[in-house]
Amino acid sequence: MKTVSLSGSVRTNVGKKGAANLRKNGSIPSVVYGGKDQIHFSILENEAKKIVFTPNVYLLELDIDGEKRKVILQETQIHPVTDRILHLDFLEISDDKPFKINLPVRLEGFSKGVRNGGNLRQNFRSLRVFGLAKDMPDAVEIDITPIKIGDKVRVSDLTLSGLVFLDPENAVVVGVQTARAVIEEEEEEEEEEGAEGEAAEGSAESNPPEETKKDE
Repeated sequence: MKTVSLSGSVRTNVGKKGAANLRKNGSIPSVVYGGKDQIHFSILENEAKKIVFTPNVYLLELDIDGEKRKVILQETQIHPVTDRILHLDFLEISDDKPFKINLPVRLEGFSKGVRNGGNLRQNFRSLRVFGLAKDMPDAVEIDITPIKIGDKVRVSDLTLSGLVFLDPENAVVVGVQTARAVIEEEEEEEEEEGAEGEAAEGSAESNPPEETKKDE
């Protein structure tokens, strides 16, 4: 997993008024926990956007007034109307301590089922895993090339060395469904074949074979 550097400053005022002043001045109130102590700090809003408004997940090297620690973004609070970042929670991690994180799902290839007219349906954009930082990839990559119409990839079908998937094993991550257009087309073809068969039978009944006249 890629590592991104981030810097912040310790907050002296952790109340609501102090948080509001930070946002007004272009900073985001934040907290980091999971280590020896909990630290309230702030980071610039423009820096925060780089790790929030992206499908990617990063290991973060957080520098708070010269003190560095490894963290991951744990929780984000977004304003429901303005979409501005209100608050960020970070979890401090260590090389020998496993942690939970949501990894983005990345589909690779072009499905055989889609080539044949099926619809690709992706139910999970991310999957939650548990493991050490050294084993964390940038994403859960799934090769959908061999997936045919009716095939499904479940959580139980996935493996990542050193990691445990935490979502339900029978949950369908991605699959290819029969497209409605394909169904309608097949039904139309069946109806046409049936109509042609009925027409042939009707023609045979209305035009019985002529009897061969015998020479008298």
